[in-house]
Amino acid sequence: MAASFDGLRFSHWRTESRPEGVVVLWLDRQDASVNAFSQDVLIELGDIIERLAIDPPKGVVVASAKASGFIAGADLKEFQEFDRRGTVNDAIRRGQMVFQKLSELPCPTVAAIHGFCMGGGTEISLACRYRVASNDASTRIGLPETKLGIFPGWGGSARLPRLIGAPAAMDLMLTGRTVSASAARGLGLVDKVVDKAVLIDTAVSLALKGTVRPLKQRATAWATNTWPARKLLAPQMAKQVARKARKDQYPAPYALINVWERSGGQGIGARLDAERRAVVKLAGTPTARNLIRIFFLTERLKGLGGKEHGIKHVHVVGAGVMGGDIAAWSAYKGFEVTLQDREQRFIDPAMTRAQALFEKKVKDPAKRPAVAARLKADLAGAGVANADLVIEAIIENPEAKRALYETLEPNLKPDALLTTNTSSIPLVELREHIDKPAQFGGLHYFNPVAMMPLVEIVQHDTIAPETVQRLAAFCKALDKFPVPVAGTPGFLVNRVLFPYMLEAANAYAEGIPGPVIDKAAVKFGMPMGPIELIDTVGLDVAAGVGRELSPFLGLQVPAALATLEPDKRGKKDGQGLYKWENGRAVKPEVPKDYQAPTDLEDRLILPLLNEAVACLHDGVVADADLLDAGVIFGTGFAPFRGGPIQHIRAAGADALLERLRALQARHGDRFAPRPGWDNPVLREPVA
Repeated sequence: MAASFDGLRFSHWRTESRPEGVVVLWLDRQDASVNAFSQDVLIELGDIIERLAIDPPKGVVVASAKASGFIAGADLKEFQEFDRRGTVNDAIRRGQMVFQKLSELPCPTVAAIHGFCMGGGTEISLACRYRVASNDASTRIGLPETKLGIFPGWGGSARLPRLIGAPAAMDLMLTGRTVSASAARGLGLVDKVVDKAVLIDTAVSLALKGTVRPLKQRATAWATNTWPARKLLAPQMAKQVARKARKDQYPAPYALINVWERSGGQGIGARLDAERRAVVKLAGTPTARNLIRIFFLTERLKGLGGKEHGIKHVHVVGAGVMGGDIAAWSAYKGFEVTLQDREQRFIDPAMTRAQALFEKKVKDPAKRPAVAARLKADLAGAGVANADLVIEAIIENPEAKRALYETLEPNLKPDALLTTNTSSIPLVELREHIDKPAQFGGLHYFNPVAMMPLVEIVQHDTIAPETVQRLAAFCKALDKFPVPVAGTPGFLVNRVLFPYMLEAANAYAEGIPGPVIDKAAVKFGMPMGPIELIDTVGLDVAAGVGRELSPFLGLQVPAALATLEPDKRGKKDGQGLYKWENGRAVKPEVPKDYQAPTDLEDRLILPLLNEAVACLHDGVVADADLLDAGVIFGTGFAPFRGGPIQHIRAAGADALLERLRALQARHGDRFAPRPGWDNPVLREPVA
């Protein structure tokens, strides 16, 4: 077999002819640290497969020569370029054709998977007859394309339901979730799970000897793809998707279900053709373009800090909800953490919440004690002297914070960083009397800490660049996205979010029912309505932010937030603007004949966009892309719209400005356009 490759040179693939008569195809994409499928990689693979088909070996193994993992999927930058050129159809067709040729080789084929195996990586494995995966913790297998506004288009949606059954296959593709090697084995997605050291040898053996899949798996795969099963299951799947995503906002899951329902019982050629046509159509939608853009924004955020932070020990002062959860998350992510507060009774509830987090996140019970041991209650504050990073998370009071810093700083190590979790206080107000302001900054987390992916790195005029870099690297180690922001009131996220929440409170005070206000925001694409959000963060917290931001923004806090009842602060008290039961808002019924004001959506969303424009104008973030990323990951702003600035471009800056002025004439100067609407960035064409 080796002779047929003599004298041939490949840029991205190398071949190894094993003594057993099996050929291993090693993917080692040129000039890249990670394997991804570009068209060059696919074309070269197609040429190799044609040669293999002429003189077939006893078997073929597909493996990665990269230590980083198997295959990350398609080259998305190249995919964006195909979208711009209108050649996505050709790119999809080529991938399908190459993988289909692999599946038709007249010899057994095996995918040897170690590390990440995503998208096109999973699809090439599905084109193989067998799959073997390493039991390493880094091995994760998935088809995340729906998170990019499309669905698997190189045969994944055509093959997976026939392999593991439609319910399990559609669940994987509709959610975009990844699974471990053992979970993949349980689903029937892989045939064997072995140690990495014997991965290739096992794959070679599997190619030579084969395996028989369990009868139950084969029966399920057949039965769930029949015409009656598809007609029964498809509506149920669509109903489940509808609970989380609207069809007009996120069409990909619905298109996937529709393609499977219509063509899932046909031959592979027809299934591939239906898959290709649907994916090409989805690729041209604003949703797909925006979600792919967001993917690249996340990659940019991940690259902001590098890896070197020099932080091992974190000391948190303030064991409230935020401080306690910051401490717990830091311990979960591998840091030694000490947690301090004025009295032990404040620390104990935080330690209890931490244990609940560890039980939820650490799946192996044997590993939980070691994780829990990294978090220590520290009433006396002894951990300050050993800390590489101190995070202050006490009440939103500048005097109290400055007084605390005066007691902390003399005990800090020379290179230790001092940070605050303030949500709105400008850092120039907090750095007074600090001896080393260059090592002082803000780490503004969002609630709930375990779920919210963003951390704002708050800067001031004397912070050192290396401090910002260390903090960004620390955020990366926590699996958080860092966004550097200026230390002006409210920073980015709260400053943009406050006018939106304030206008919701104004509408509520006018008598517009809370559920109507929330429905308008959710229809736009927000993850929850603003009235529910106010209750969730707490009326007391919202009022505190309002007191800090309203003078700066020239806005007035309505009575609903200004006058608070001590035991009716929202979700945490079981009563706020809504009543809360079992952690869920009990929303009152709205009369069926109630007509919402026609300008309600504009009243909610345009103040947010207006302040986003002002933040860009004031240089709160470095550029429009960082602003969009920060607002999406900090507020949940409709991802399919691509962020506030991207939405302004798509909707038309001049048209939105006209609508804003109409609101100003109708409701008052709180809708007056903020500085920055003349920025040419707002009128750039949408990519």
